[in-house]
Amino acid sequence: MKAVTWQGKRDVRVEEVPDPRLQEPTDAIVRVTSTAICGSDLHLYEVMGPFLKKGDVLGHEAMGIVEEVGAEVPQLRPGDRVVVPFNIACGSCFMCKQQLYAQCETTQVRQHGKGAALFGYTSLYGAVPGGQAEFLRVPMAHFGPIPVPTCGPDERWLYLSDILPTAWQAVRFADVTPGSTVAVLGLGPVGQLTTRVALEMGAGRVVGVDPVLSRVETAQMHGIEGIDSTGVDDLTEALLDTFDGRGPDVVIDAVGLEATGAPVAKVAQTAAGLLPDVLARPLTQRLGVDRLDALHTAVKAVRRGGTVSVVGVYAGQLDPMPMMEMFDRGVQLRMGQAHVRRWVDEILPLLTGPDDPLGVEDLATHRLPLSEAPLGYETFQGKRDGCLKVVLQP
Repeated sequence: MKAVTWQGKRDVRVEEVPDPRLQEPTDAIVRVTSTAICGSDLHLYEVMGPFLKKGDVLGHEAMGIVEEVGAEVPQLRPGDRVVVPFNIACGSCFMCKQQLYAQCETTQVRQHGKGAALFGYTSLYGAVPGGQAEFLRVPMAHFGPIPVPTCGPDERWLYLSDILPTAWQAVRFADVTPGSTVAVLGLGPVGQLTTRVALEMGAGRVVGVDPVLSRVETAQMHGIEGIDSTGVDDLTEALLDTFDGRGPDVVIDAVGLEATGAPVAKVAQTAAGLLPDVLARPLTQRLGVDRLDALHTAVKAVRRGGTVSVVGVYAGQLDPMPMMEMFDRGVQLRMGQAHVRRWVDEILPLLTGPDDPLGVEDLATHRLPLSEAPLGYETFQGKRDGCLKVVLQP
């Protein structure tokens, strides 16, 4: 089959790889009909190379048609249409019973001290072949795959794989209630959906911030107040002023480890990427740093006693945080990988009706055949041509 493979920094290629096969009785094989490039895939494209090897199949946002099921997958049959969550969970261990599916004890990657295995996301998370391919082996298929109606375009359902539950969790973890004021830093795909979910949950005012004007304008089309941060000297002060001098009730960081405005950390990340993998891996795991401009802005701009919900991916081990200020101001901080299956039942009613209240069918700006995945990565990473979301079709 054809699949998108990692070959090096900013180098992905579509190659022929072996077809997946059932390995466990709880496996399924899915013929992929749509798969997306996630913003976190760009971390693999740029800074997470030491934890990949040439030929690794990428991608963790996929859906398609069930082709084959193992003997212990009674709820699925060939021909079913399913979305595949990005994290692999058993559904029955201690953590899964707490609905903390991203921490599943059955698939935890204990070798690296990490949580549940993920599709297509480095050796740190199990080196499981990903979904940017014609076919996908799905472990724990007795629990993971989400059956969806056979009608409707893929993009009505595709984002259940990751970015929609991720946005939903970001808002739920922030305890947004009717009338809450919310600022969202970063208006990529997750940030866009986060602003819309916040409004859906009754937020009284939602402000989105991004340095890319087209993304700000997209948010404004969905009733969000927008701030183009490129012309703002002090974003923290701007957010405080925007919300009556005290700041919003909630700030959601949808940016993560490659934030702009952190030149020293960027140099450190780049330097680590130039080292041989055998040196870069332990250095990154023990001494890695993130670009923290967005996170620092979040904790300084939220009102006293407010909540910062972190949905952008971070990977540093030595990240300095303004603890005195956070403690004095009583800032609450919540974060983590999305527990996809935890939120599905809440989200599905918004997808199954005739309308599209979250605008999921309009989120993708670029739709490409799988063969053009390298162009998709390059365009998305460079934020070119108004690129917001890339969907690939095998």
